[in-house]
Amino acid sequence: MSELREECGVFAVAGHPRAVEMVYYGLYALQHRGQESAGIAYRSGGRIRSRKGMGLVSDVFPGDVIAGMQGDAAVGHVRYSTYGESRAENAQPITVKMWRGQYALAHNGNLVNARELRDRLEREGSIFQTTSDSEVILHLLARASQADPLNAFSDALSQVKGAYSVVALTSDGLLAAKDPHGFRPLCLGRVEGAYVISSETCGLDAVGAEFLGEISPGEVLYIPVGDPASSIPRRVQMPKAAGPALCVFEFIYFARPDSDIYGLNVHSARKALGRRLAQKGPVEADLVTGVPDSSLSAASGFAEEAGIPYEMGLVKNRYIGRTFIAPEQTLRELGVRIKLNPLRSLVDGKRVVLVDDSIVRGTTSKYIVGLLRSAGAKEVHVRISSPPYRFPCYYGIDTSSAGELAAASMDIEAVRKMIGADSLVHLTVDDLREVLGGNVRGFCYSCFNGDYPVDVRGACKREEGGS
Repeated sequence: MSELREECGVFAVAGHPRAVEMVYYGLYALQHRGQESAGIAYRSGGRIRSRKGMGLVSDVFPGDVIAGMQGDAAVGHVRYSTYGESRAENAQPITVKMWRGQYALAHNGNLVNARELRDRLEREGSIFQTTSDSEVILHLLARASQADPLNAFSDALSQVKGAYSVVALTSDGLLAAKDPHGFRPLCLGRVEGAYVISSETCGLDAVGAEFLGEISPGEVLYIPVGDPASSIPRRVQMPKAAGPALCVFEFIYFARPDSDIYGLNVHSARKALGRRLAQKGPVEADLVTGVPDSSLSAASGFAEEAGIPYEMGLVKNRYIGRTFIAPEQTLRELGVRIKLNPLRSLVDGKRVVLVDDSIVRGTTSKYIVGLLRSAGAKEVHVRISSPPYRFPCYYGIDTSSAGELAAASMDIEAVRKMIGADSLVHLTVDDLREVLGGNVRGFCYSCFNGDYPVDVRGACKREEGGS
């Protein structure tokens, strides 16, 4: 159970009479990517209409609401804020009306130069509706001189820096793009002649769409809607970055286990990380357990490699969201207490290996170790399927400042003592490269080594102000 706060999820459909319904199901599949707010904007009768609000997809779209939302193109968003306050006006898609028509934009990521651009745009007369960095893209789009929506969108995006996987609904079609480094996943699919865009392939699966491929880093595409003869996507490629840098935490924690990213299944990747962890940190123990749900695949891989029985040592209450949904630390800690309960009959008197995906502040890990000890565990050995988390993320994951990150000020032995474990072993960046690097050309490891692919000087984080 990581103390990371998630990013966001985007989903869009172009050219299907039940586009809204499909986006609704797609957002359900992506609910794990954000639980603060949800929204859908759709094209109906040549106009863009929208509904959005705070809470889960089921909260914002109860009962038969979707039945009254009919359109042939739609975009949807689930959000956890990484920049911009947690309030209703920051829910997405953000809808605007400008000289080139109506637009509705949904964004996953974080723009590191958002404050600089916003200050400039406000001095030049722009009036912002939200505190979200995503709105900057729409103001830049409104100022683009090109009439063609694809070229105008590409021009607007060329001015922003940072992470973005973004979709935008226009009066006549659907736009989508991924930043030149490809920090966040975004894929293209097709179902019944319609195109589908999703943050993860599990969204495509939810609507029965065929996976066509990942949108490439720096790729911008436009899908016209309304004329079947011209519905084939048009594409342009922005200048490529020095190298691709997909967030490695997509494989460690964020993405659903049934999703594939660049041809690599997330469950298989996590299981392989667990096997490597067993090789790095062998230990004599009676059982292996994982922290539900993101660590279960790694725990099973560890158990198989180590030859130690895998057991369900922790039971999860599945009727509450992920613990970091609460913006305050005290509420997150209360969420852990409500969410997890040790299975006393299994762990009592046993030497337990606890596999988790990361340690950020350390407070959650300390509490879970304490839970197992209170249930009678004789020993608790913690194994983490990622390196020590030492640096804040500025590309779409809302972590704390460096001063609050346990590994930023303590070595591994000090962190072990702090969380109360009998032993503590992490993977290294080299381990991640060797285990995951065969399918993906490049990852961002900045939260582990401080090597930021895009300059983050002056970048904003959530308390100052993405998606």
